[in-house]
Amino acid sequence: MSLFRDDGIVLRTQKLGEADRIITLLTRNHGRVRAVARGVRRTKSKFGARLEPFSHVDVQFFARGGELIGRGLPLCTQSETIAPYGGGIVADYARYTAGTAMLETAERFTDHEGEPAVQQYLLLVGGLRTLASGEHEPHLILDAFLLRSLAVNGYAPSFDDCAKCGMPGPNRFFSVGAGGVICGECRVPGSVVPSAESLTLLGALLTGDWETADACELRHAREGSGLVAAYLHWHLERGLRSLRYVEK
Repeated sequence: MSLFRDDGIVLRTQKLGEADRIITLLTRNHGRVRAVARGVRRTKSKFGARLEPFSHVDVQFFARGGELIGRGLPLCTQSETIAPYGGGIVADYARYTAGTAMLETAERFTDHEGEPAVQQYLLLVGGLRTLASGEHEPHLILDAFLLRSLAVNGYAPSFDDCAKCGMPGPNRFFSVGAGGVICGECRVPGSVVPSAESLTLLGALLTGDWETADACELRHAREGSGLVAAYLHWHLERGLRSLRYVEK
């Protein structure tokens, strides 16, 4: 029997029995972890209030054997709040729906429990911090998070040079299957022709150019969001359930 300590973001919770919950977290050192938190649904439980979605917490786990991920679920025995991002997110519909899509994306990209996913973890922490602070529009923060999640998992789209032959941009056509923008010679059936402003916006979100992103018009942001959703759907092989509720 062993004790493990890590910090993580609570992705979701599930009821278990009359007073317990199964907590799913994305942790810094152990990737995605599911653990049982006993008694957290009781009215007087302060422990349970710290283990709500969006919370950044320092957690202690108790596991049977020498590994955190083993035959059964570990127990979550202690929790200390690092940052209660939920307070700045759940009170606003646009932030809440964007944040929920971010949590679902992080879980989908970490489908193997116990495998470290440090880049995805840091990306989620930074995304939730920015979302809670209200620095930028929620839909822009979400699209930036989705694009960077794709990038850290090896699916970075191209928004300038041709994704197939490398021809320097700007290029007109966009294909999710080809990996982003493509030139006229590499054009494939099903390609679309988005506006140059939308492609510029997506490139800015991917690289963190918030000055350019914040200055974009809403119509270009909506078009860009459609491209991001289609590209994400292609690589995840099914869409995000929470994405349909995101306010644009």
